[in-house]
Amino acid sequence: MPRVAFLSTDNLEDFFVYDELLIPHFEQRGWSVDTVSWHCQKTDWSAYDAVIVRSTWDYQNAPDAFVDCLKRIEQSGTLLENPLELMLWNIQKIYLKELEEAGIPVIPTVWMDAWSTAAVETQFAALNTDTLVIKPVLSANADDTFRLTPQALAEKQGTLSALFSQRPFMVQPFIREVVDEGEISLFYFDGDFSHAILKQPAVGDFRVQEEHGGRLSVLQPDATVMACARAALNAMPASALYARVDLIRAAGQWRVMELELIEPSLYFQLDEGAAPRFVDAFLQRWRQQRA
Repeated sequence: MPRVAFLSTDNLEDFFVYDELLIPHFEQRGWSVDTVSWHCQKTDWSAYDAVIVRSTWDYQNAPDAFVDCLKRIEQSGTLLENPLELMLWNIQKIYLKELEEAGIPVIPTVWMDAWSTAAVETQFAALNTDTLVIKPVLSANADDTFRLTPQALAEKQGTLSALFSQRPFMVQPFIREVVDEGEISLFYFDGDFSHAILKQPAVGDFRVQEEHGGRLSVLQPDATVMACARAALNAMPASALYARVDLIRAAGQWRVMELELIEPSLYFQLDEGAAPRFVDAFLQRWRQQRA
């Protein structure tokens, strides 16, 4: 019986995880499934026919160790999904520069290598906004993400300086539509559209993740949204088993917020056909790899 490992982390008690919805569909197709922590140093990855990166939701705390784990899986000869090349391209948000250079609308972004309160202060005028969003270039789960007015920047500069003194970060204008309308996520399995959802933050917040109180609902995206997401997918350096494109409407134009290719939640619970579509896409790619 072929075996697949879902790459996870040690403790997911504080997260909403839906990958177990995949297991019966794998088993129906004759596959056994194990969930394995990426922290485990003794795993024999060659014992698996494939490893699918799923809920590794602490990798941002030790990115070098995480990449080393991915490289060991790749070197074992087992199929790694998404491909290592793609995840290395996606692990830092500087890939957004490439999307922008390819003509894909993204959120205006200023990239900084180290903290300077004075330099950040100038971005209110440069980005024509009264509120900034600051987050690390390598991050997940909205960790160390700040929404800042000029007053908040002054109050938090000690914290921000400590966090970003030697850590690259990005500065963006706060897009009020994330509160007024929400953020749209489109999901693709082996390049084919699967489903889409609307994510809206809790009252008084701007983060749309469930862990921060975000609300989720199923959405049927229109042609304009689909075209923007497809353009982002076409800019990837390799094909993906799974991709999540997060978009927001800013000043009347759809823009890519992020292209998630490493460990995005795929919200299988919101579309009963999503889990079997995922498994079908995986099996198609696995057969192609063996051919």
